[in-house]
Amino acid sequence: MGKAMSKNITVKDWLEGARLRTLPAAAAPVILGIGAALRLGGFSIGKSILAMVVALSLQVGVNFANDYSDGIRGTDDNRLGPQRLTASGKISRRTVLAIALGWFALAATCGLALVIWAGTWWMLGVGALAIVSAWFYTGGKSPYGYMGVGISELLVFIFFGIVATIGTTWVMSYAAPSWLWWAASGMGLCSVSLLMVNNIRDIPTDKECGKTTLAVRLGARVSKAVLILLQLSTALCAALALALLGMPVTVFVSIVVSLVLLGTAIWVPVLQATSTKEMLLALRNAGLYTLYYGLVLGWALAFVTLR
Repeated sequence: MGKAMSKNITVKDWLEGARLRTLPAAAAPVILGIGAALRLGGFSIGKSILAMVVALSLQVGVNFANDYSDGIRGTDDNRLGPQRLTASGKISRRTVLAIALGWFALAATCGLALVIWAGTWWMLGVGALAIVSAWFYTGGKSPYGYMGVGISELLVFIFFGIVATIGTTWVMSYAAPSWLWWAASGMGLCSVSLLMVNNIRDIPTDKECGKTTLAVRLGARVSKAVLILLQLSTALCAALALALLGMPVTVFVSIVVSLVLLGTAIWVPVLQATSTKEMLLALRNAGLYTLYYGLVLGWALAFVTLR
């Protein structure tokens, strides 16, 4: 049966399962961490590559793991977005699970190599927690992604913001000044915003299948207000990081204003959305915004001469 189902699968299906649109957001904290390492004089191209592979492979692993876990629960049976592999029945559940575990194994292997190279053995525990958290987001008997009490948002903030950004910098420069913590916090809020947009879109179908996300618990109106607050807080974190560094006024103003203005490309479509297509536009913009945050702050940290 598994072979028969696999006959109908296409390259497009595999790419959709990997959810390539999420990868820029996964790469952004590593880019920001690299910029900080350059500022601190500890850049290593080899460590940077390993850090990027860890981030991207972990993200793809999370995507396939969610596909598997949501699929076997029936959560994706009536979803509004693109159809998932497990729910579609185009490929066996075991295959999707094996692929997810394979990507997690790649992340763990590269992470171990990075830890050995950097000599930061304590980070093995952090990496293990990241993989466990990724699995139990929708996996296991009581996934925290179905609780709707903010655990998902907190862990996304920690692992896709603080850990990914500061961890990248630490393995190269062995330093984490206060401005880096603020920059990393803004990155974490970017990722939480991305999750919030996704969950606002899925409120109707999540209610039907019993998946209680924070957006479902808060309701669409309050969730949209939270999204706006997250966007403004992102710009505030960037402003604090740049101010602590002593960035030139022109650079400071340009970056902060651009973050505030570009943030409207996320929450305005969400406020005005009347269809799934409009929500998908907001979701795309949230991913691009996260990448922009990593790129522009990473550039400023690496190359702008301080006043």
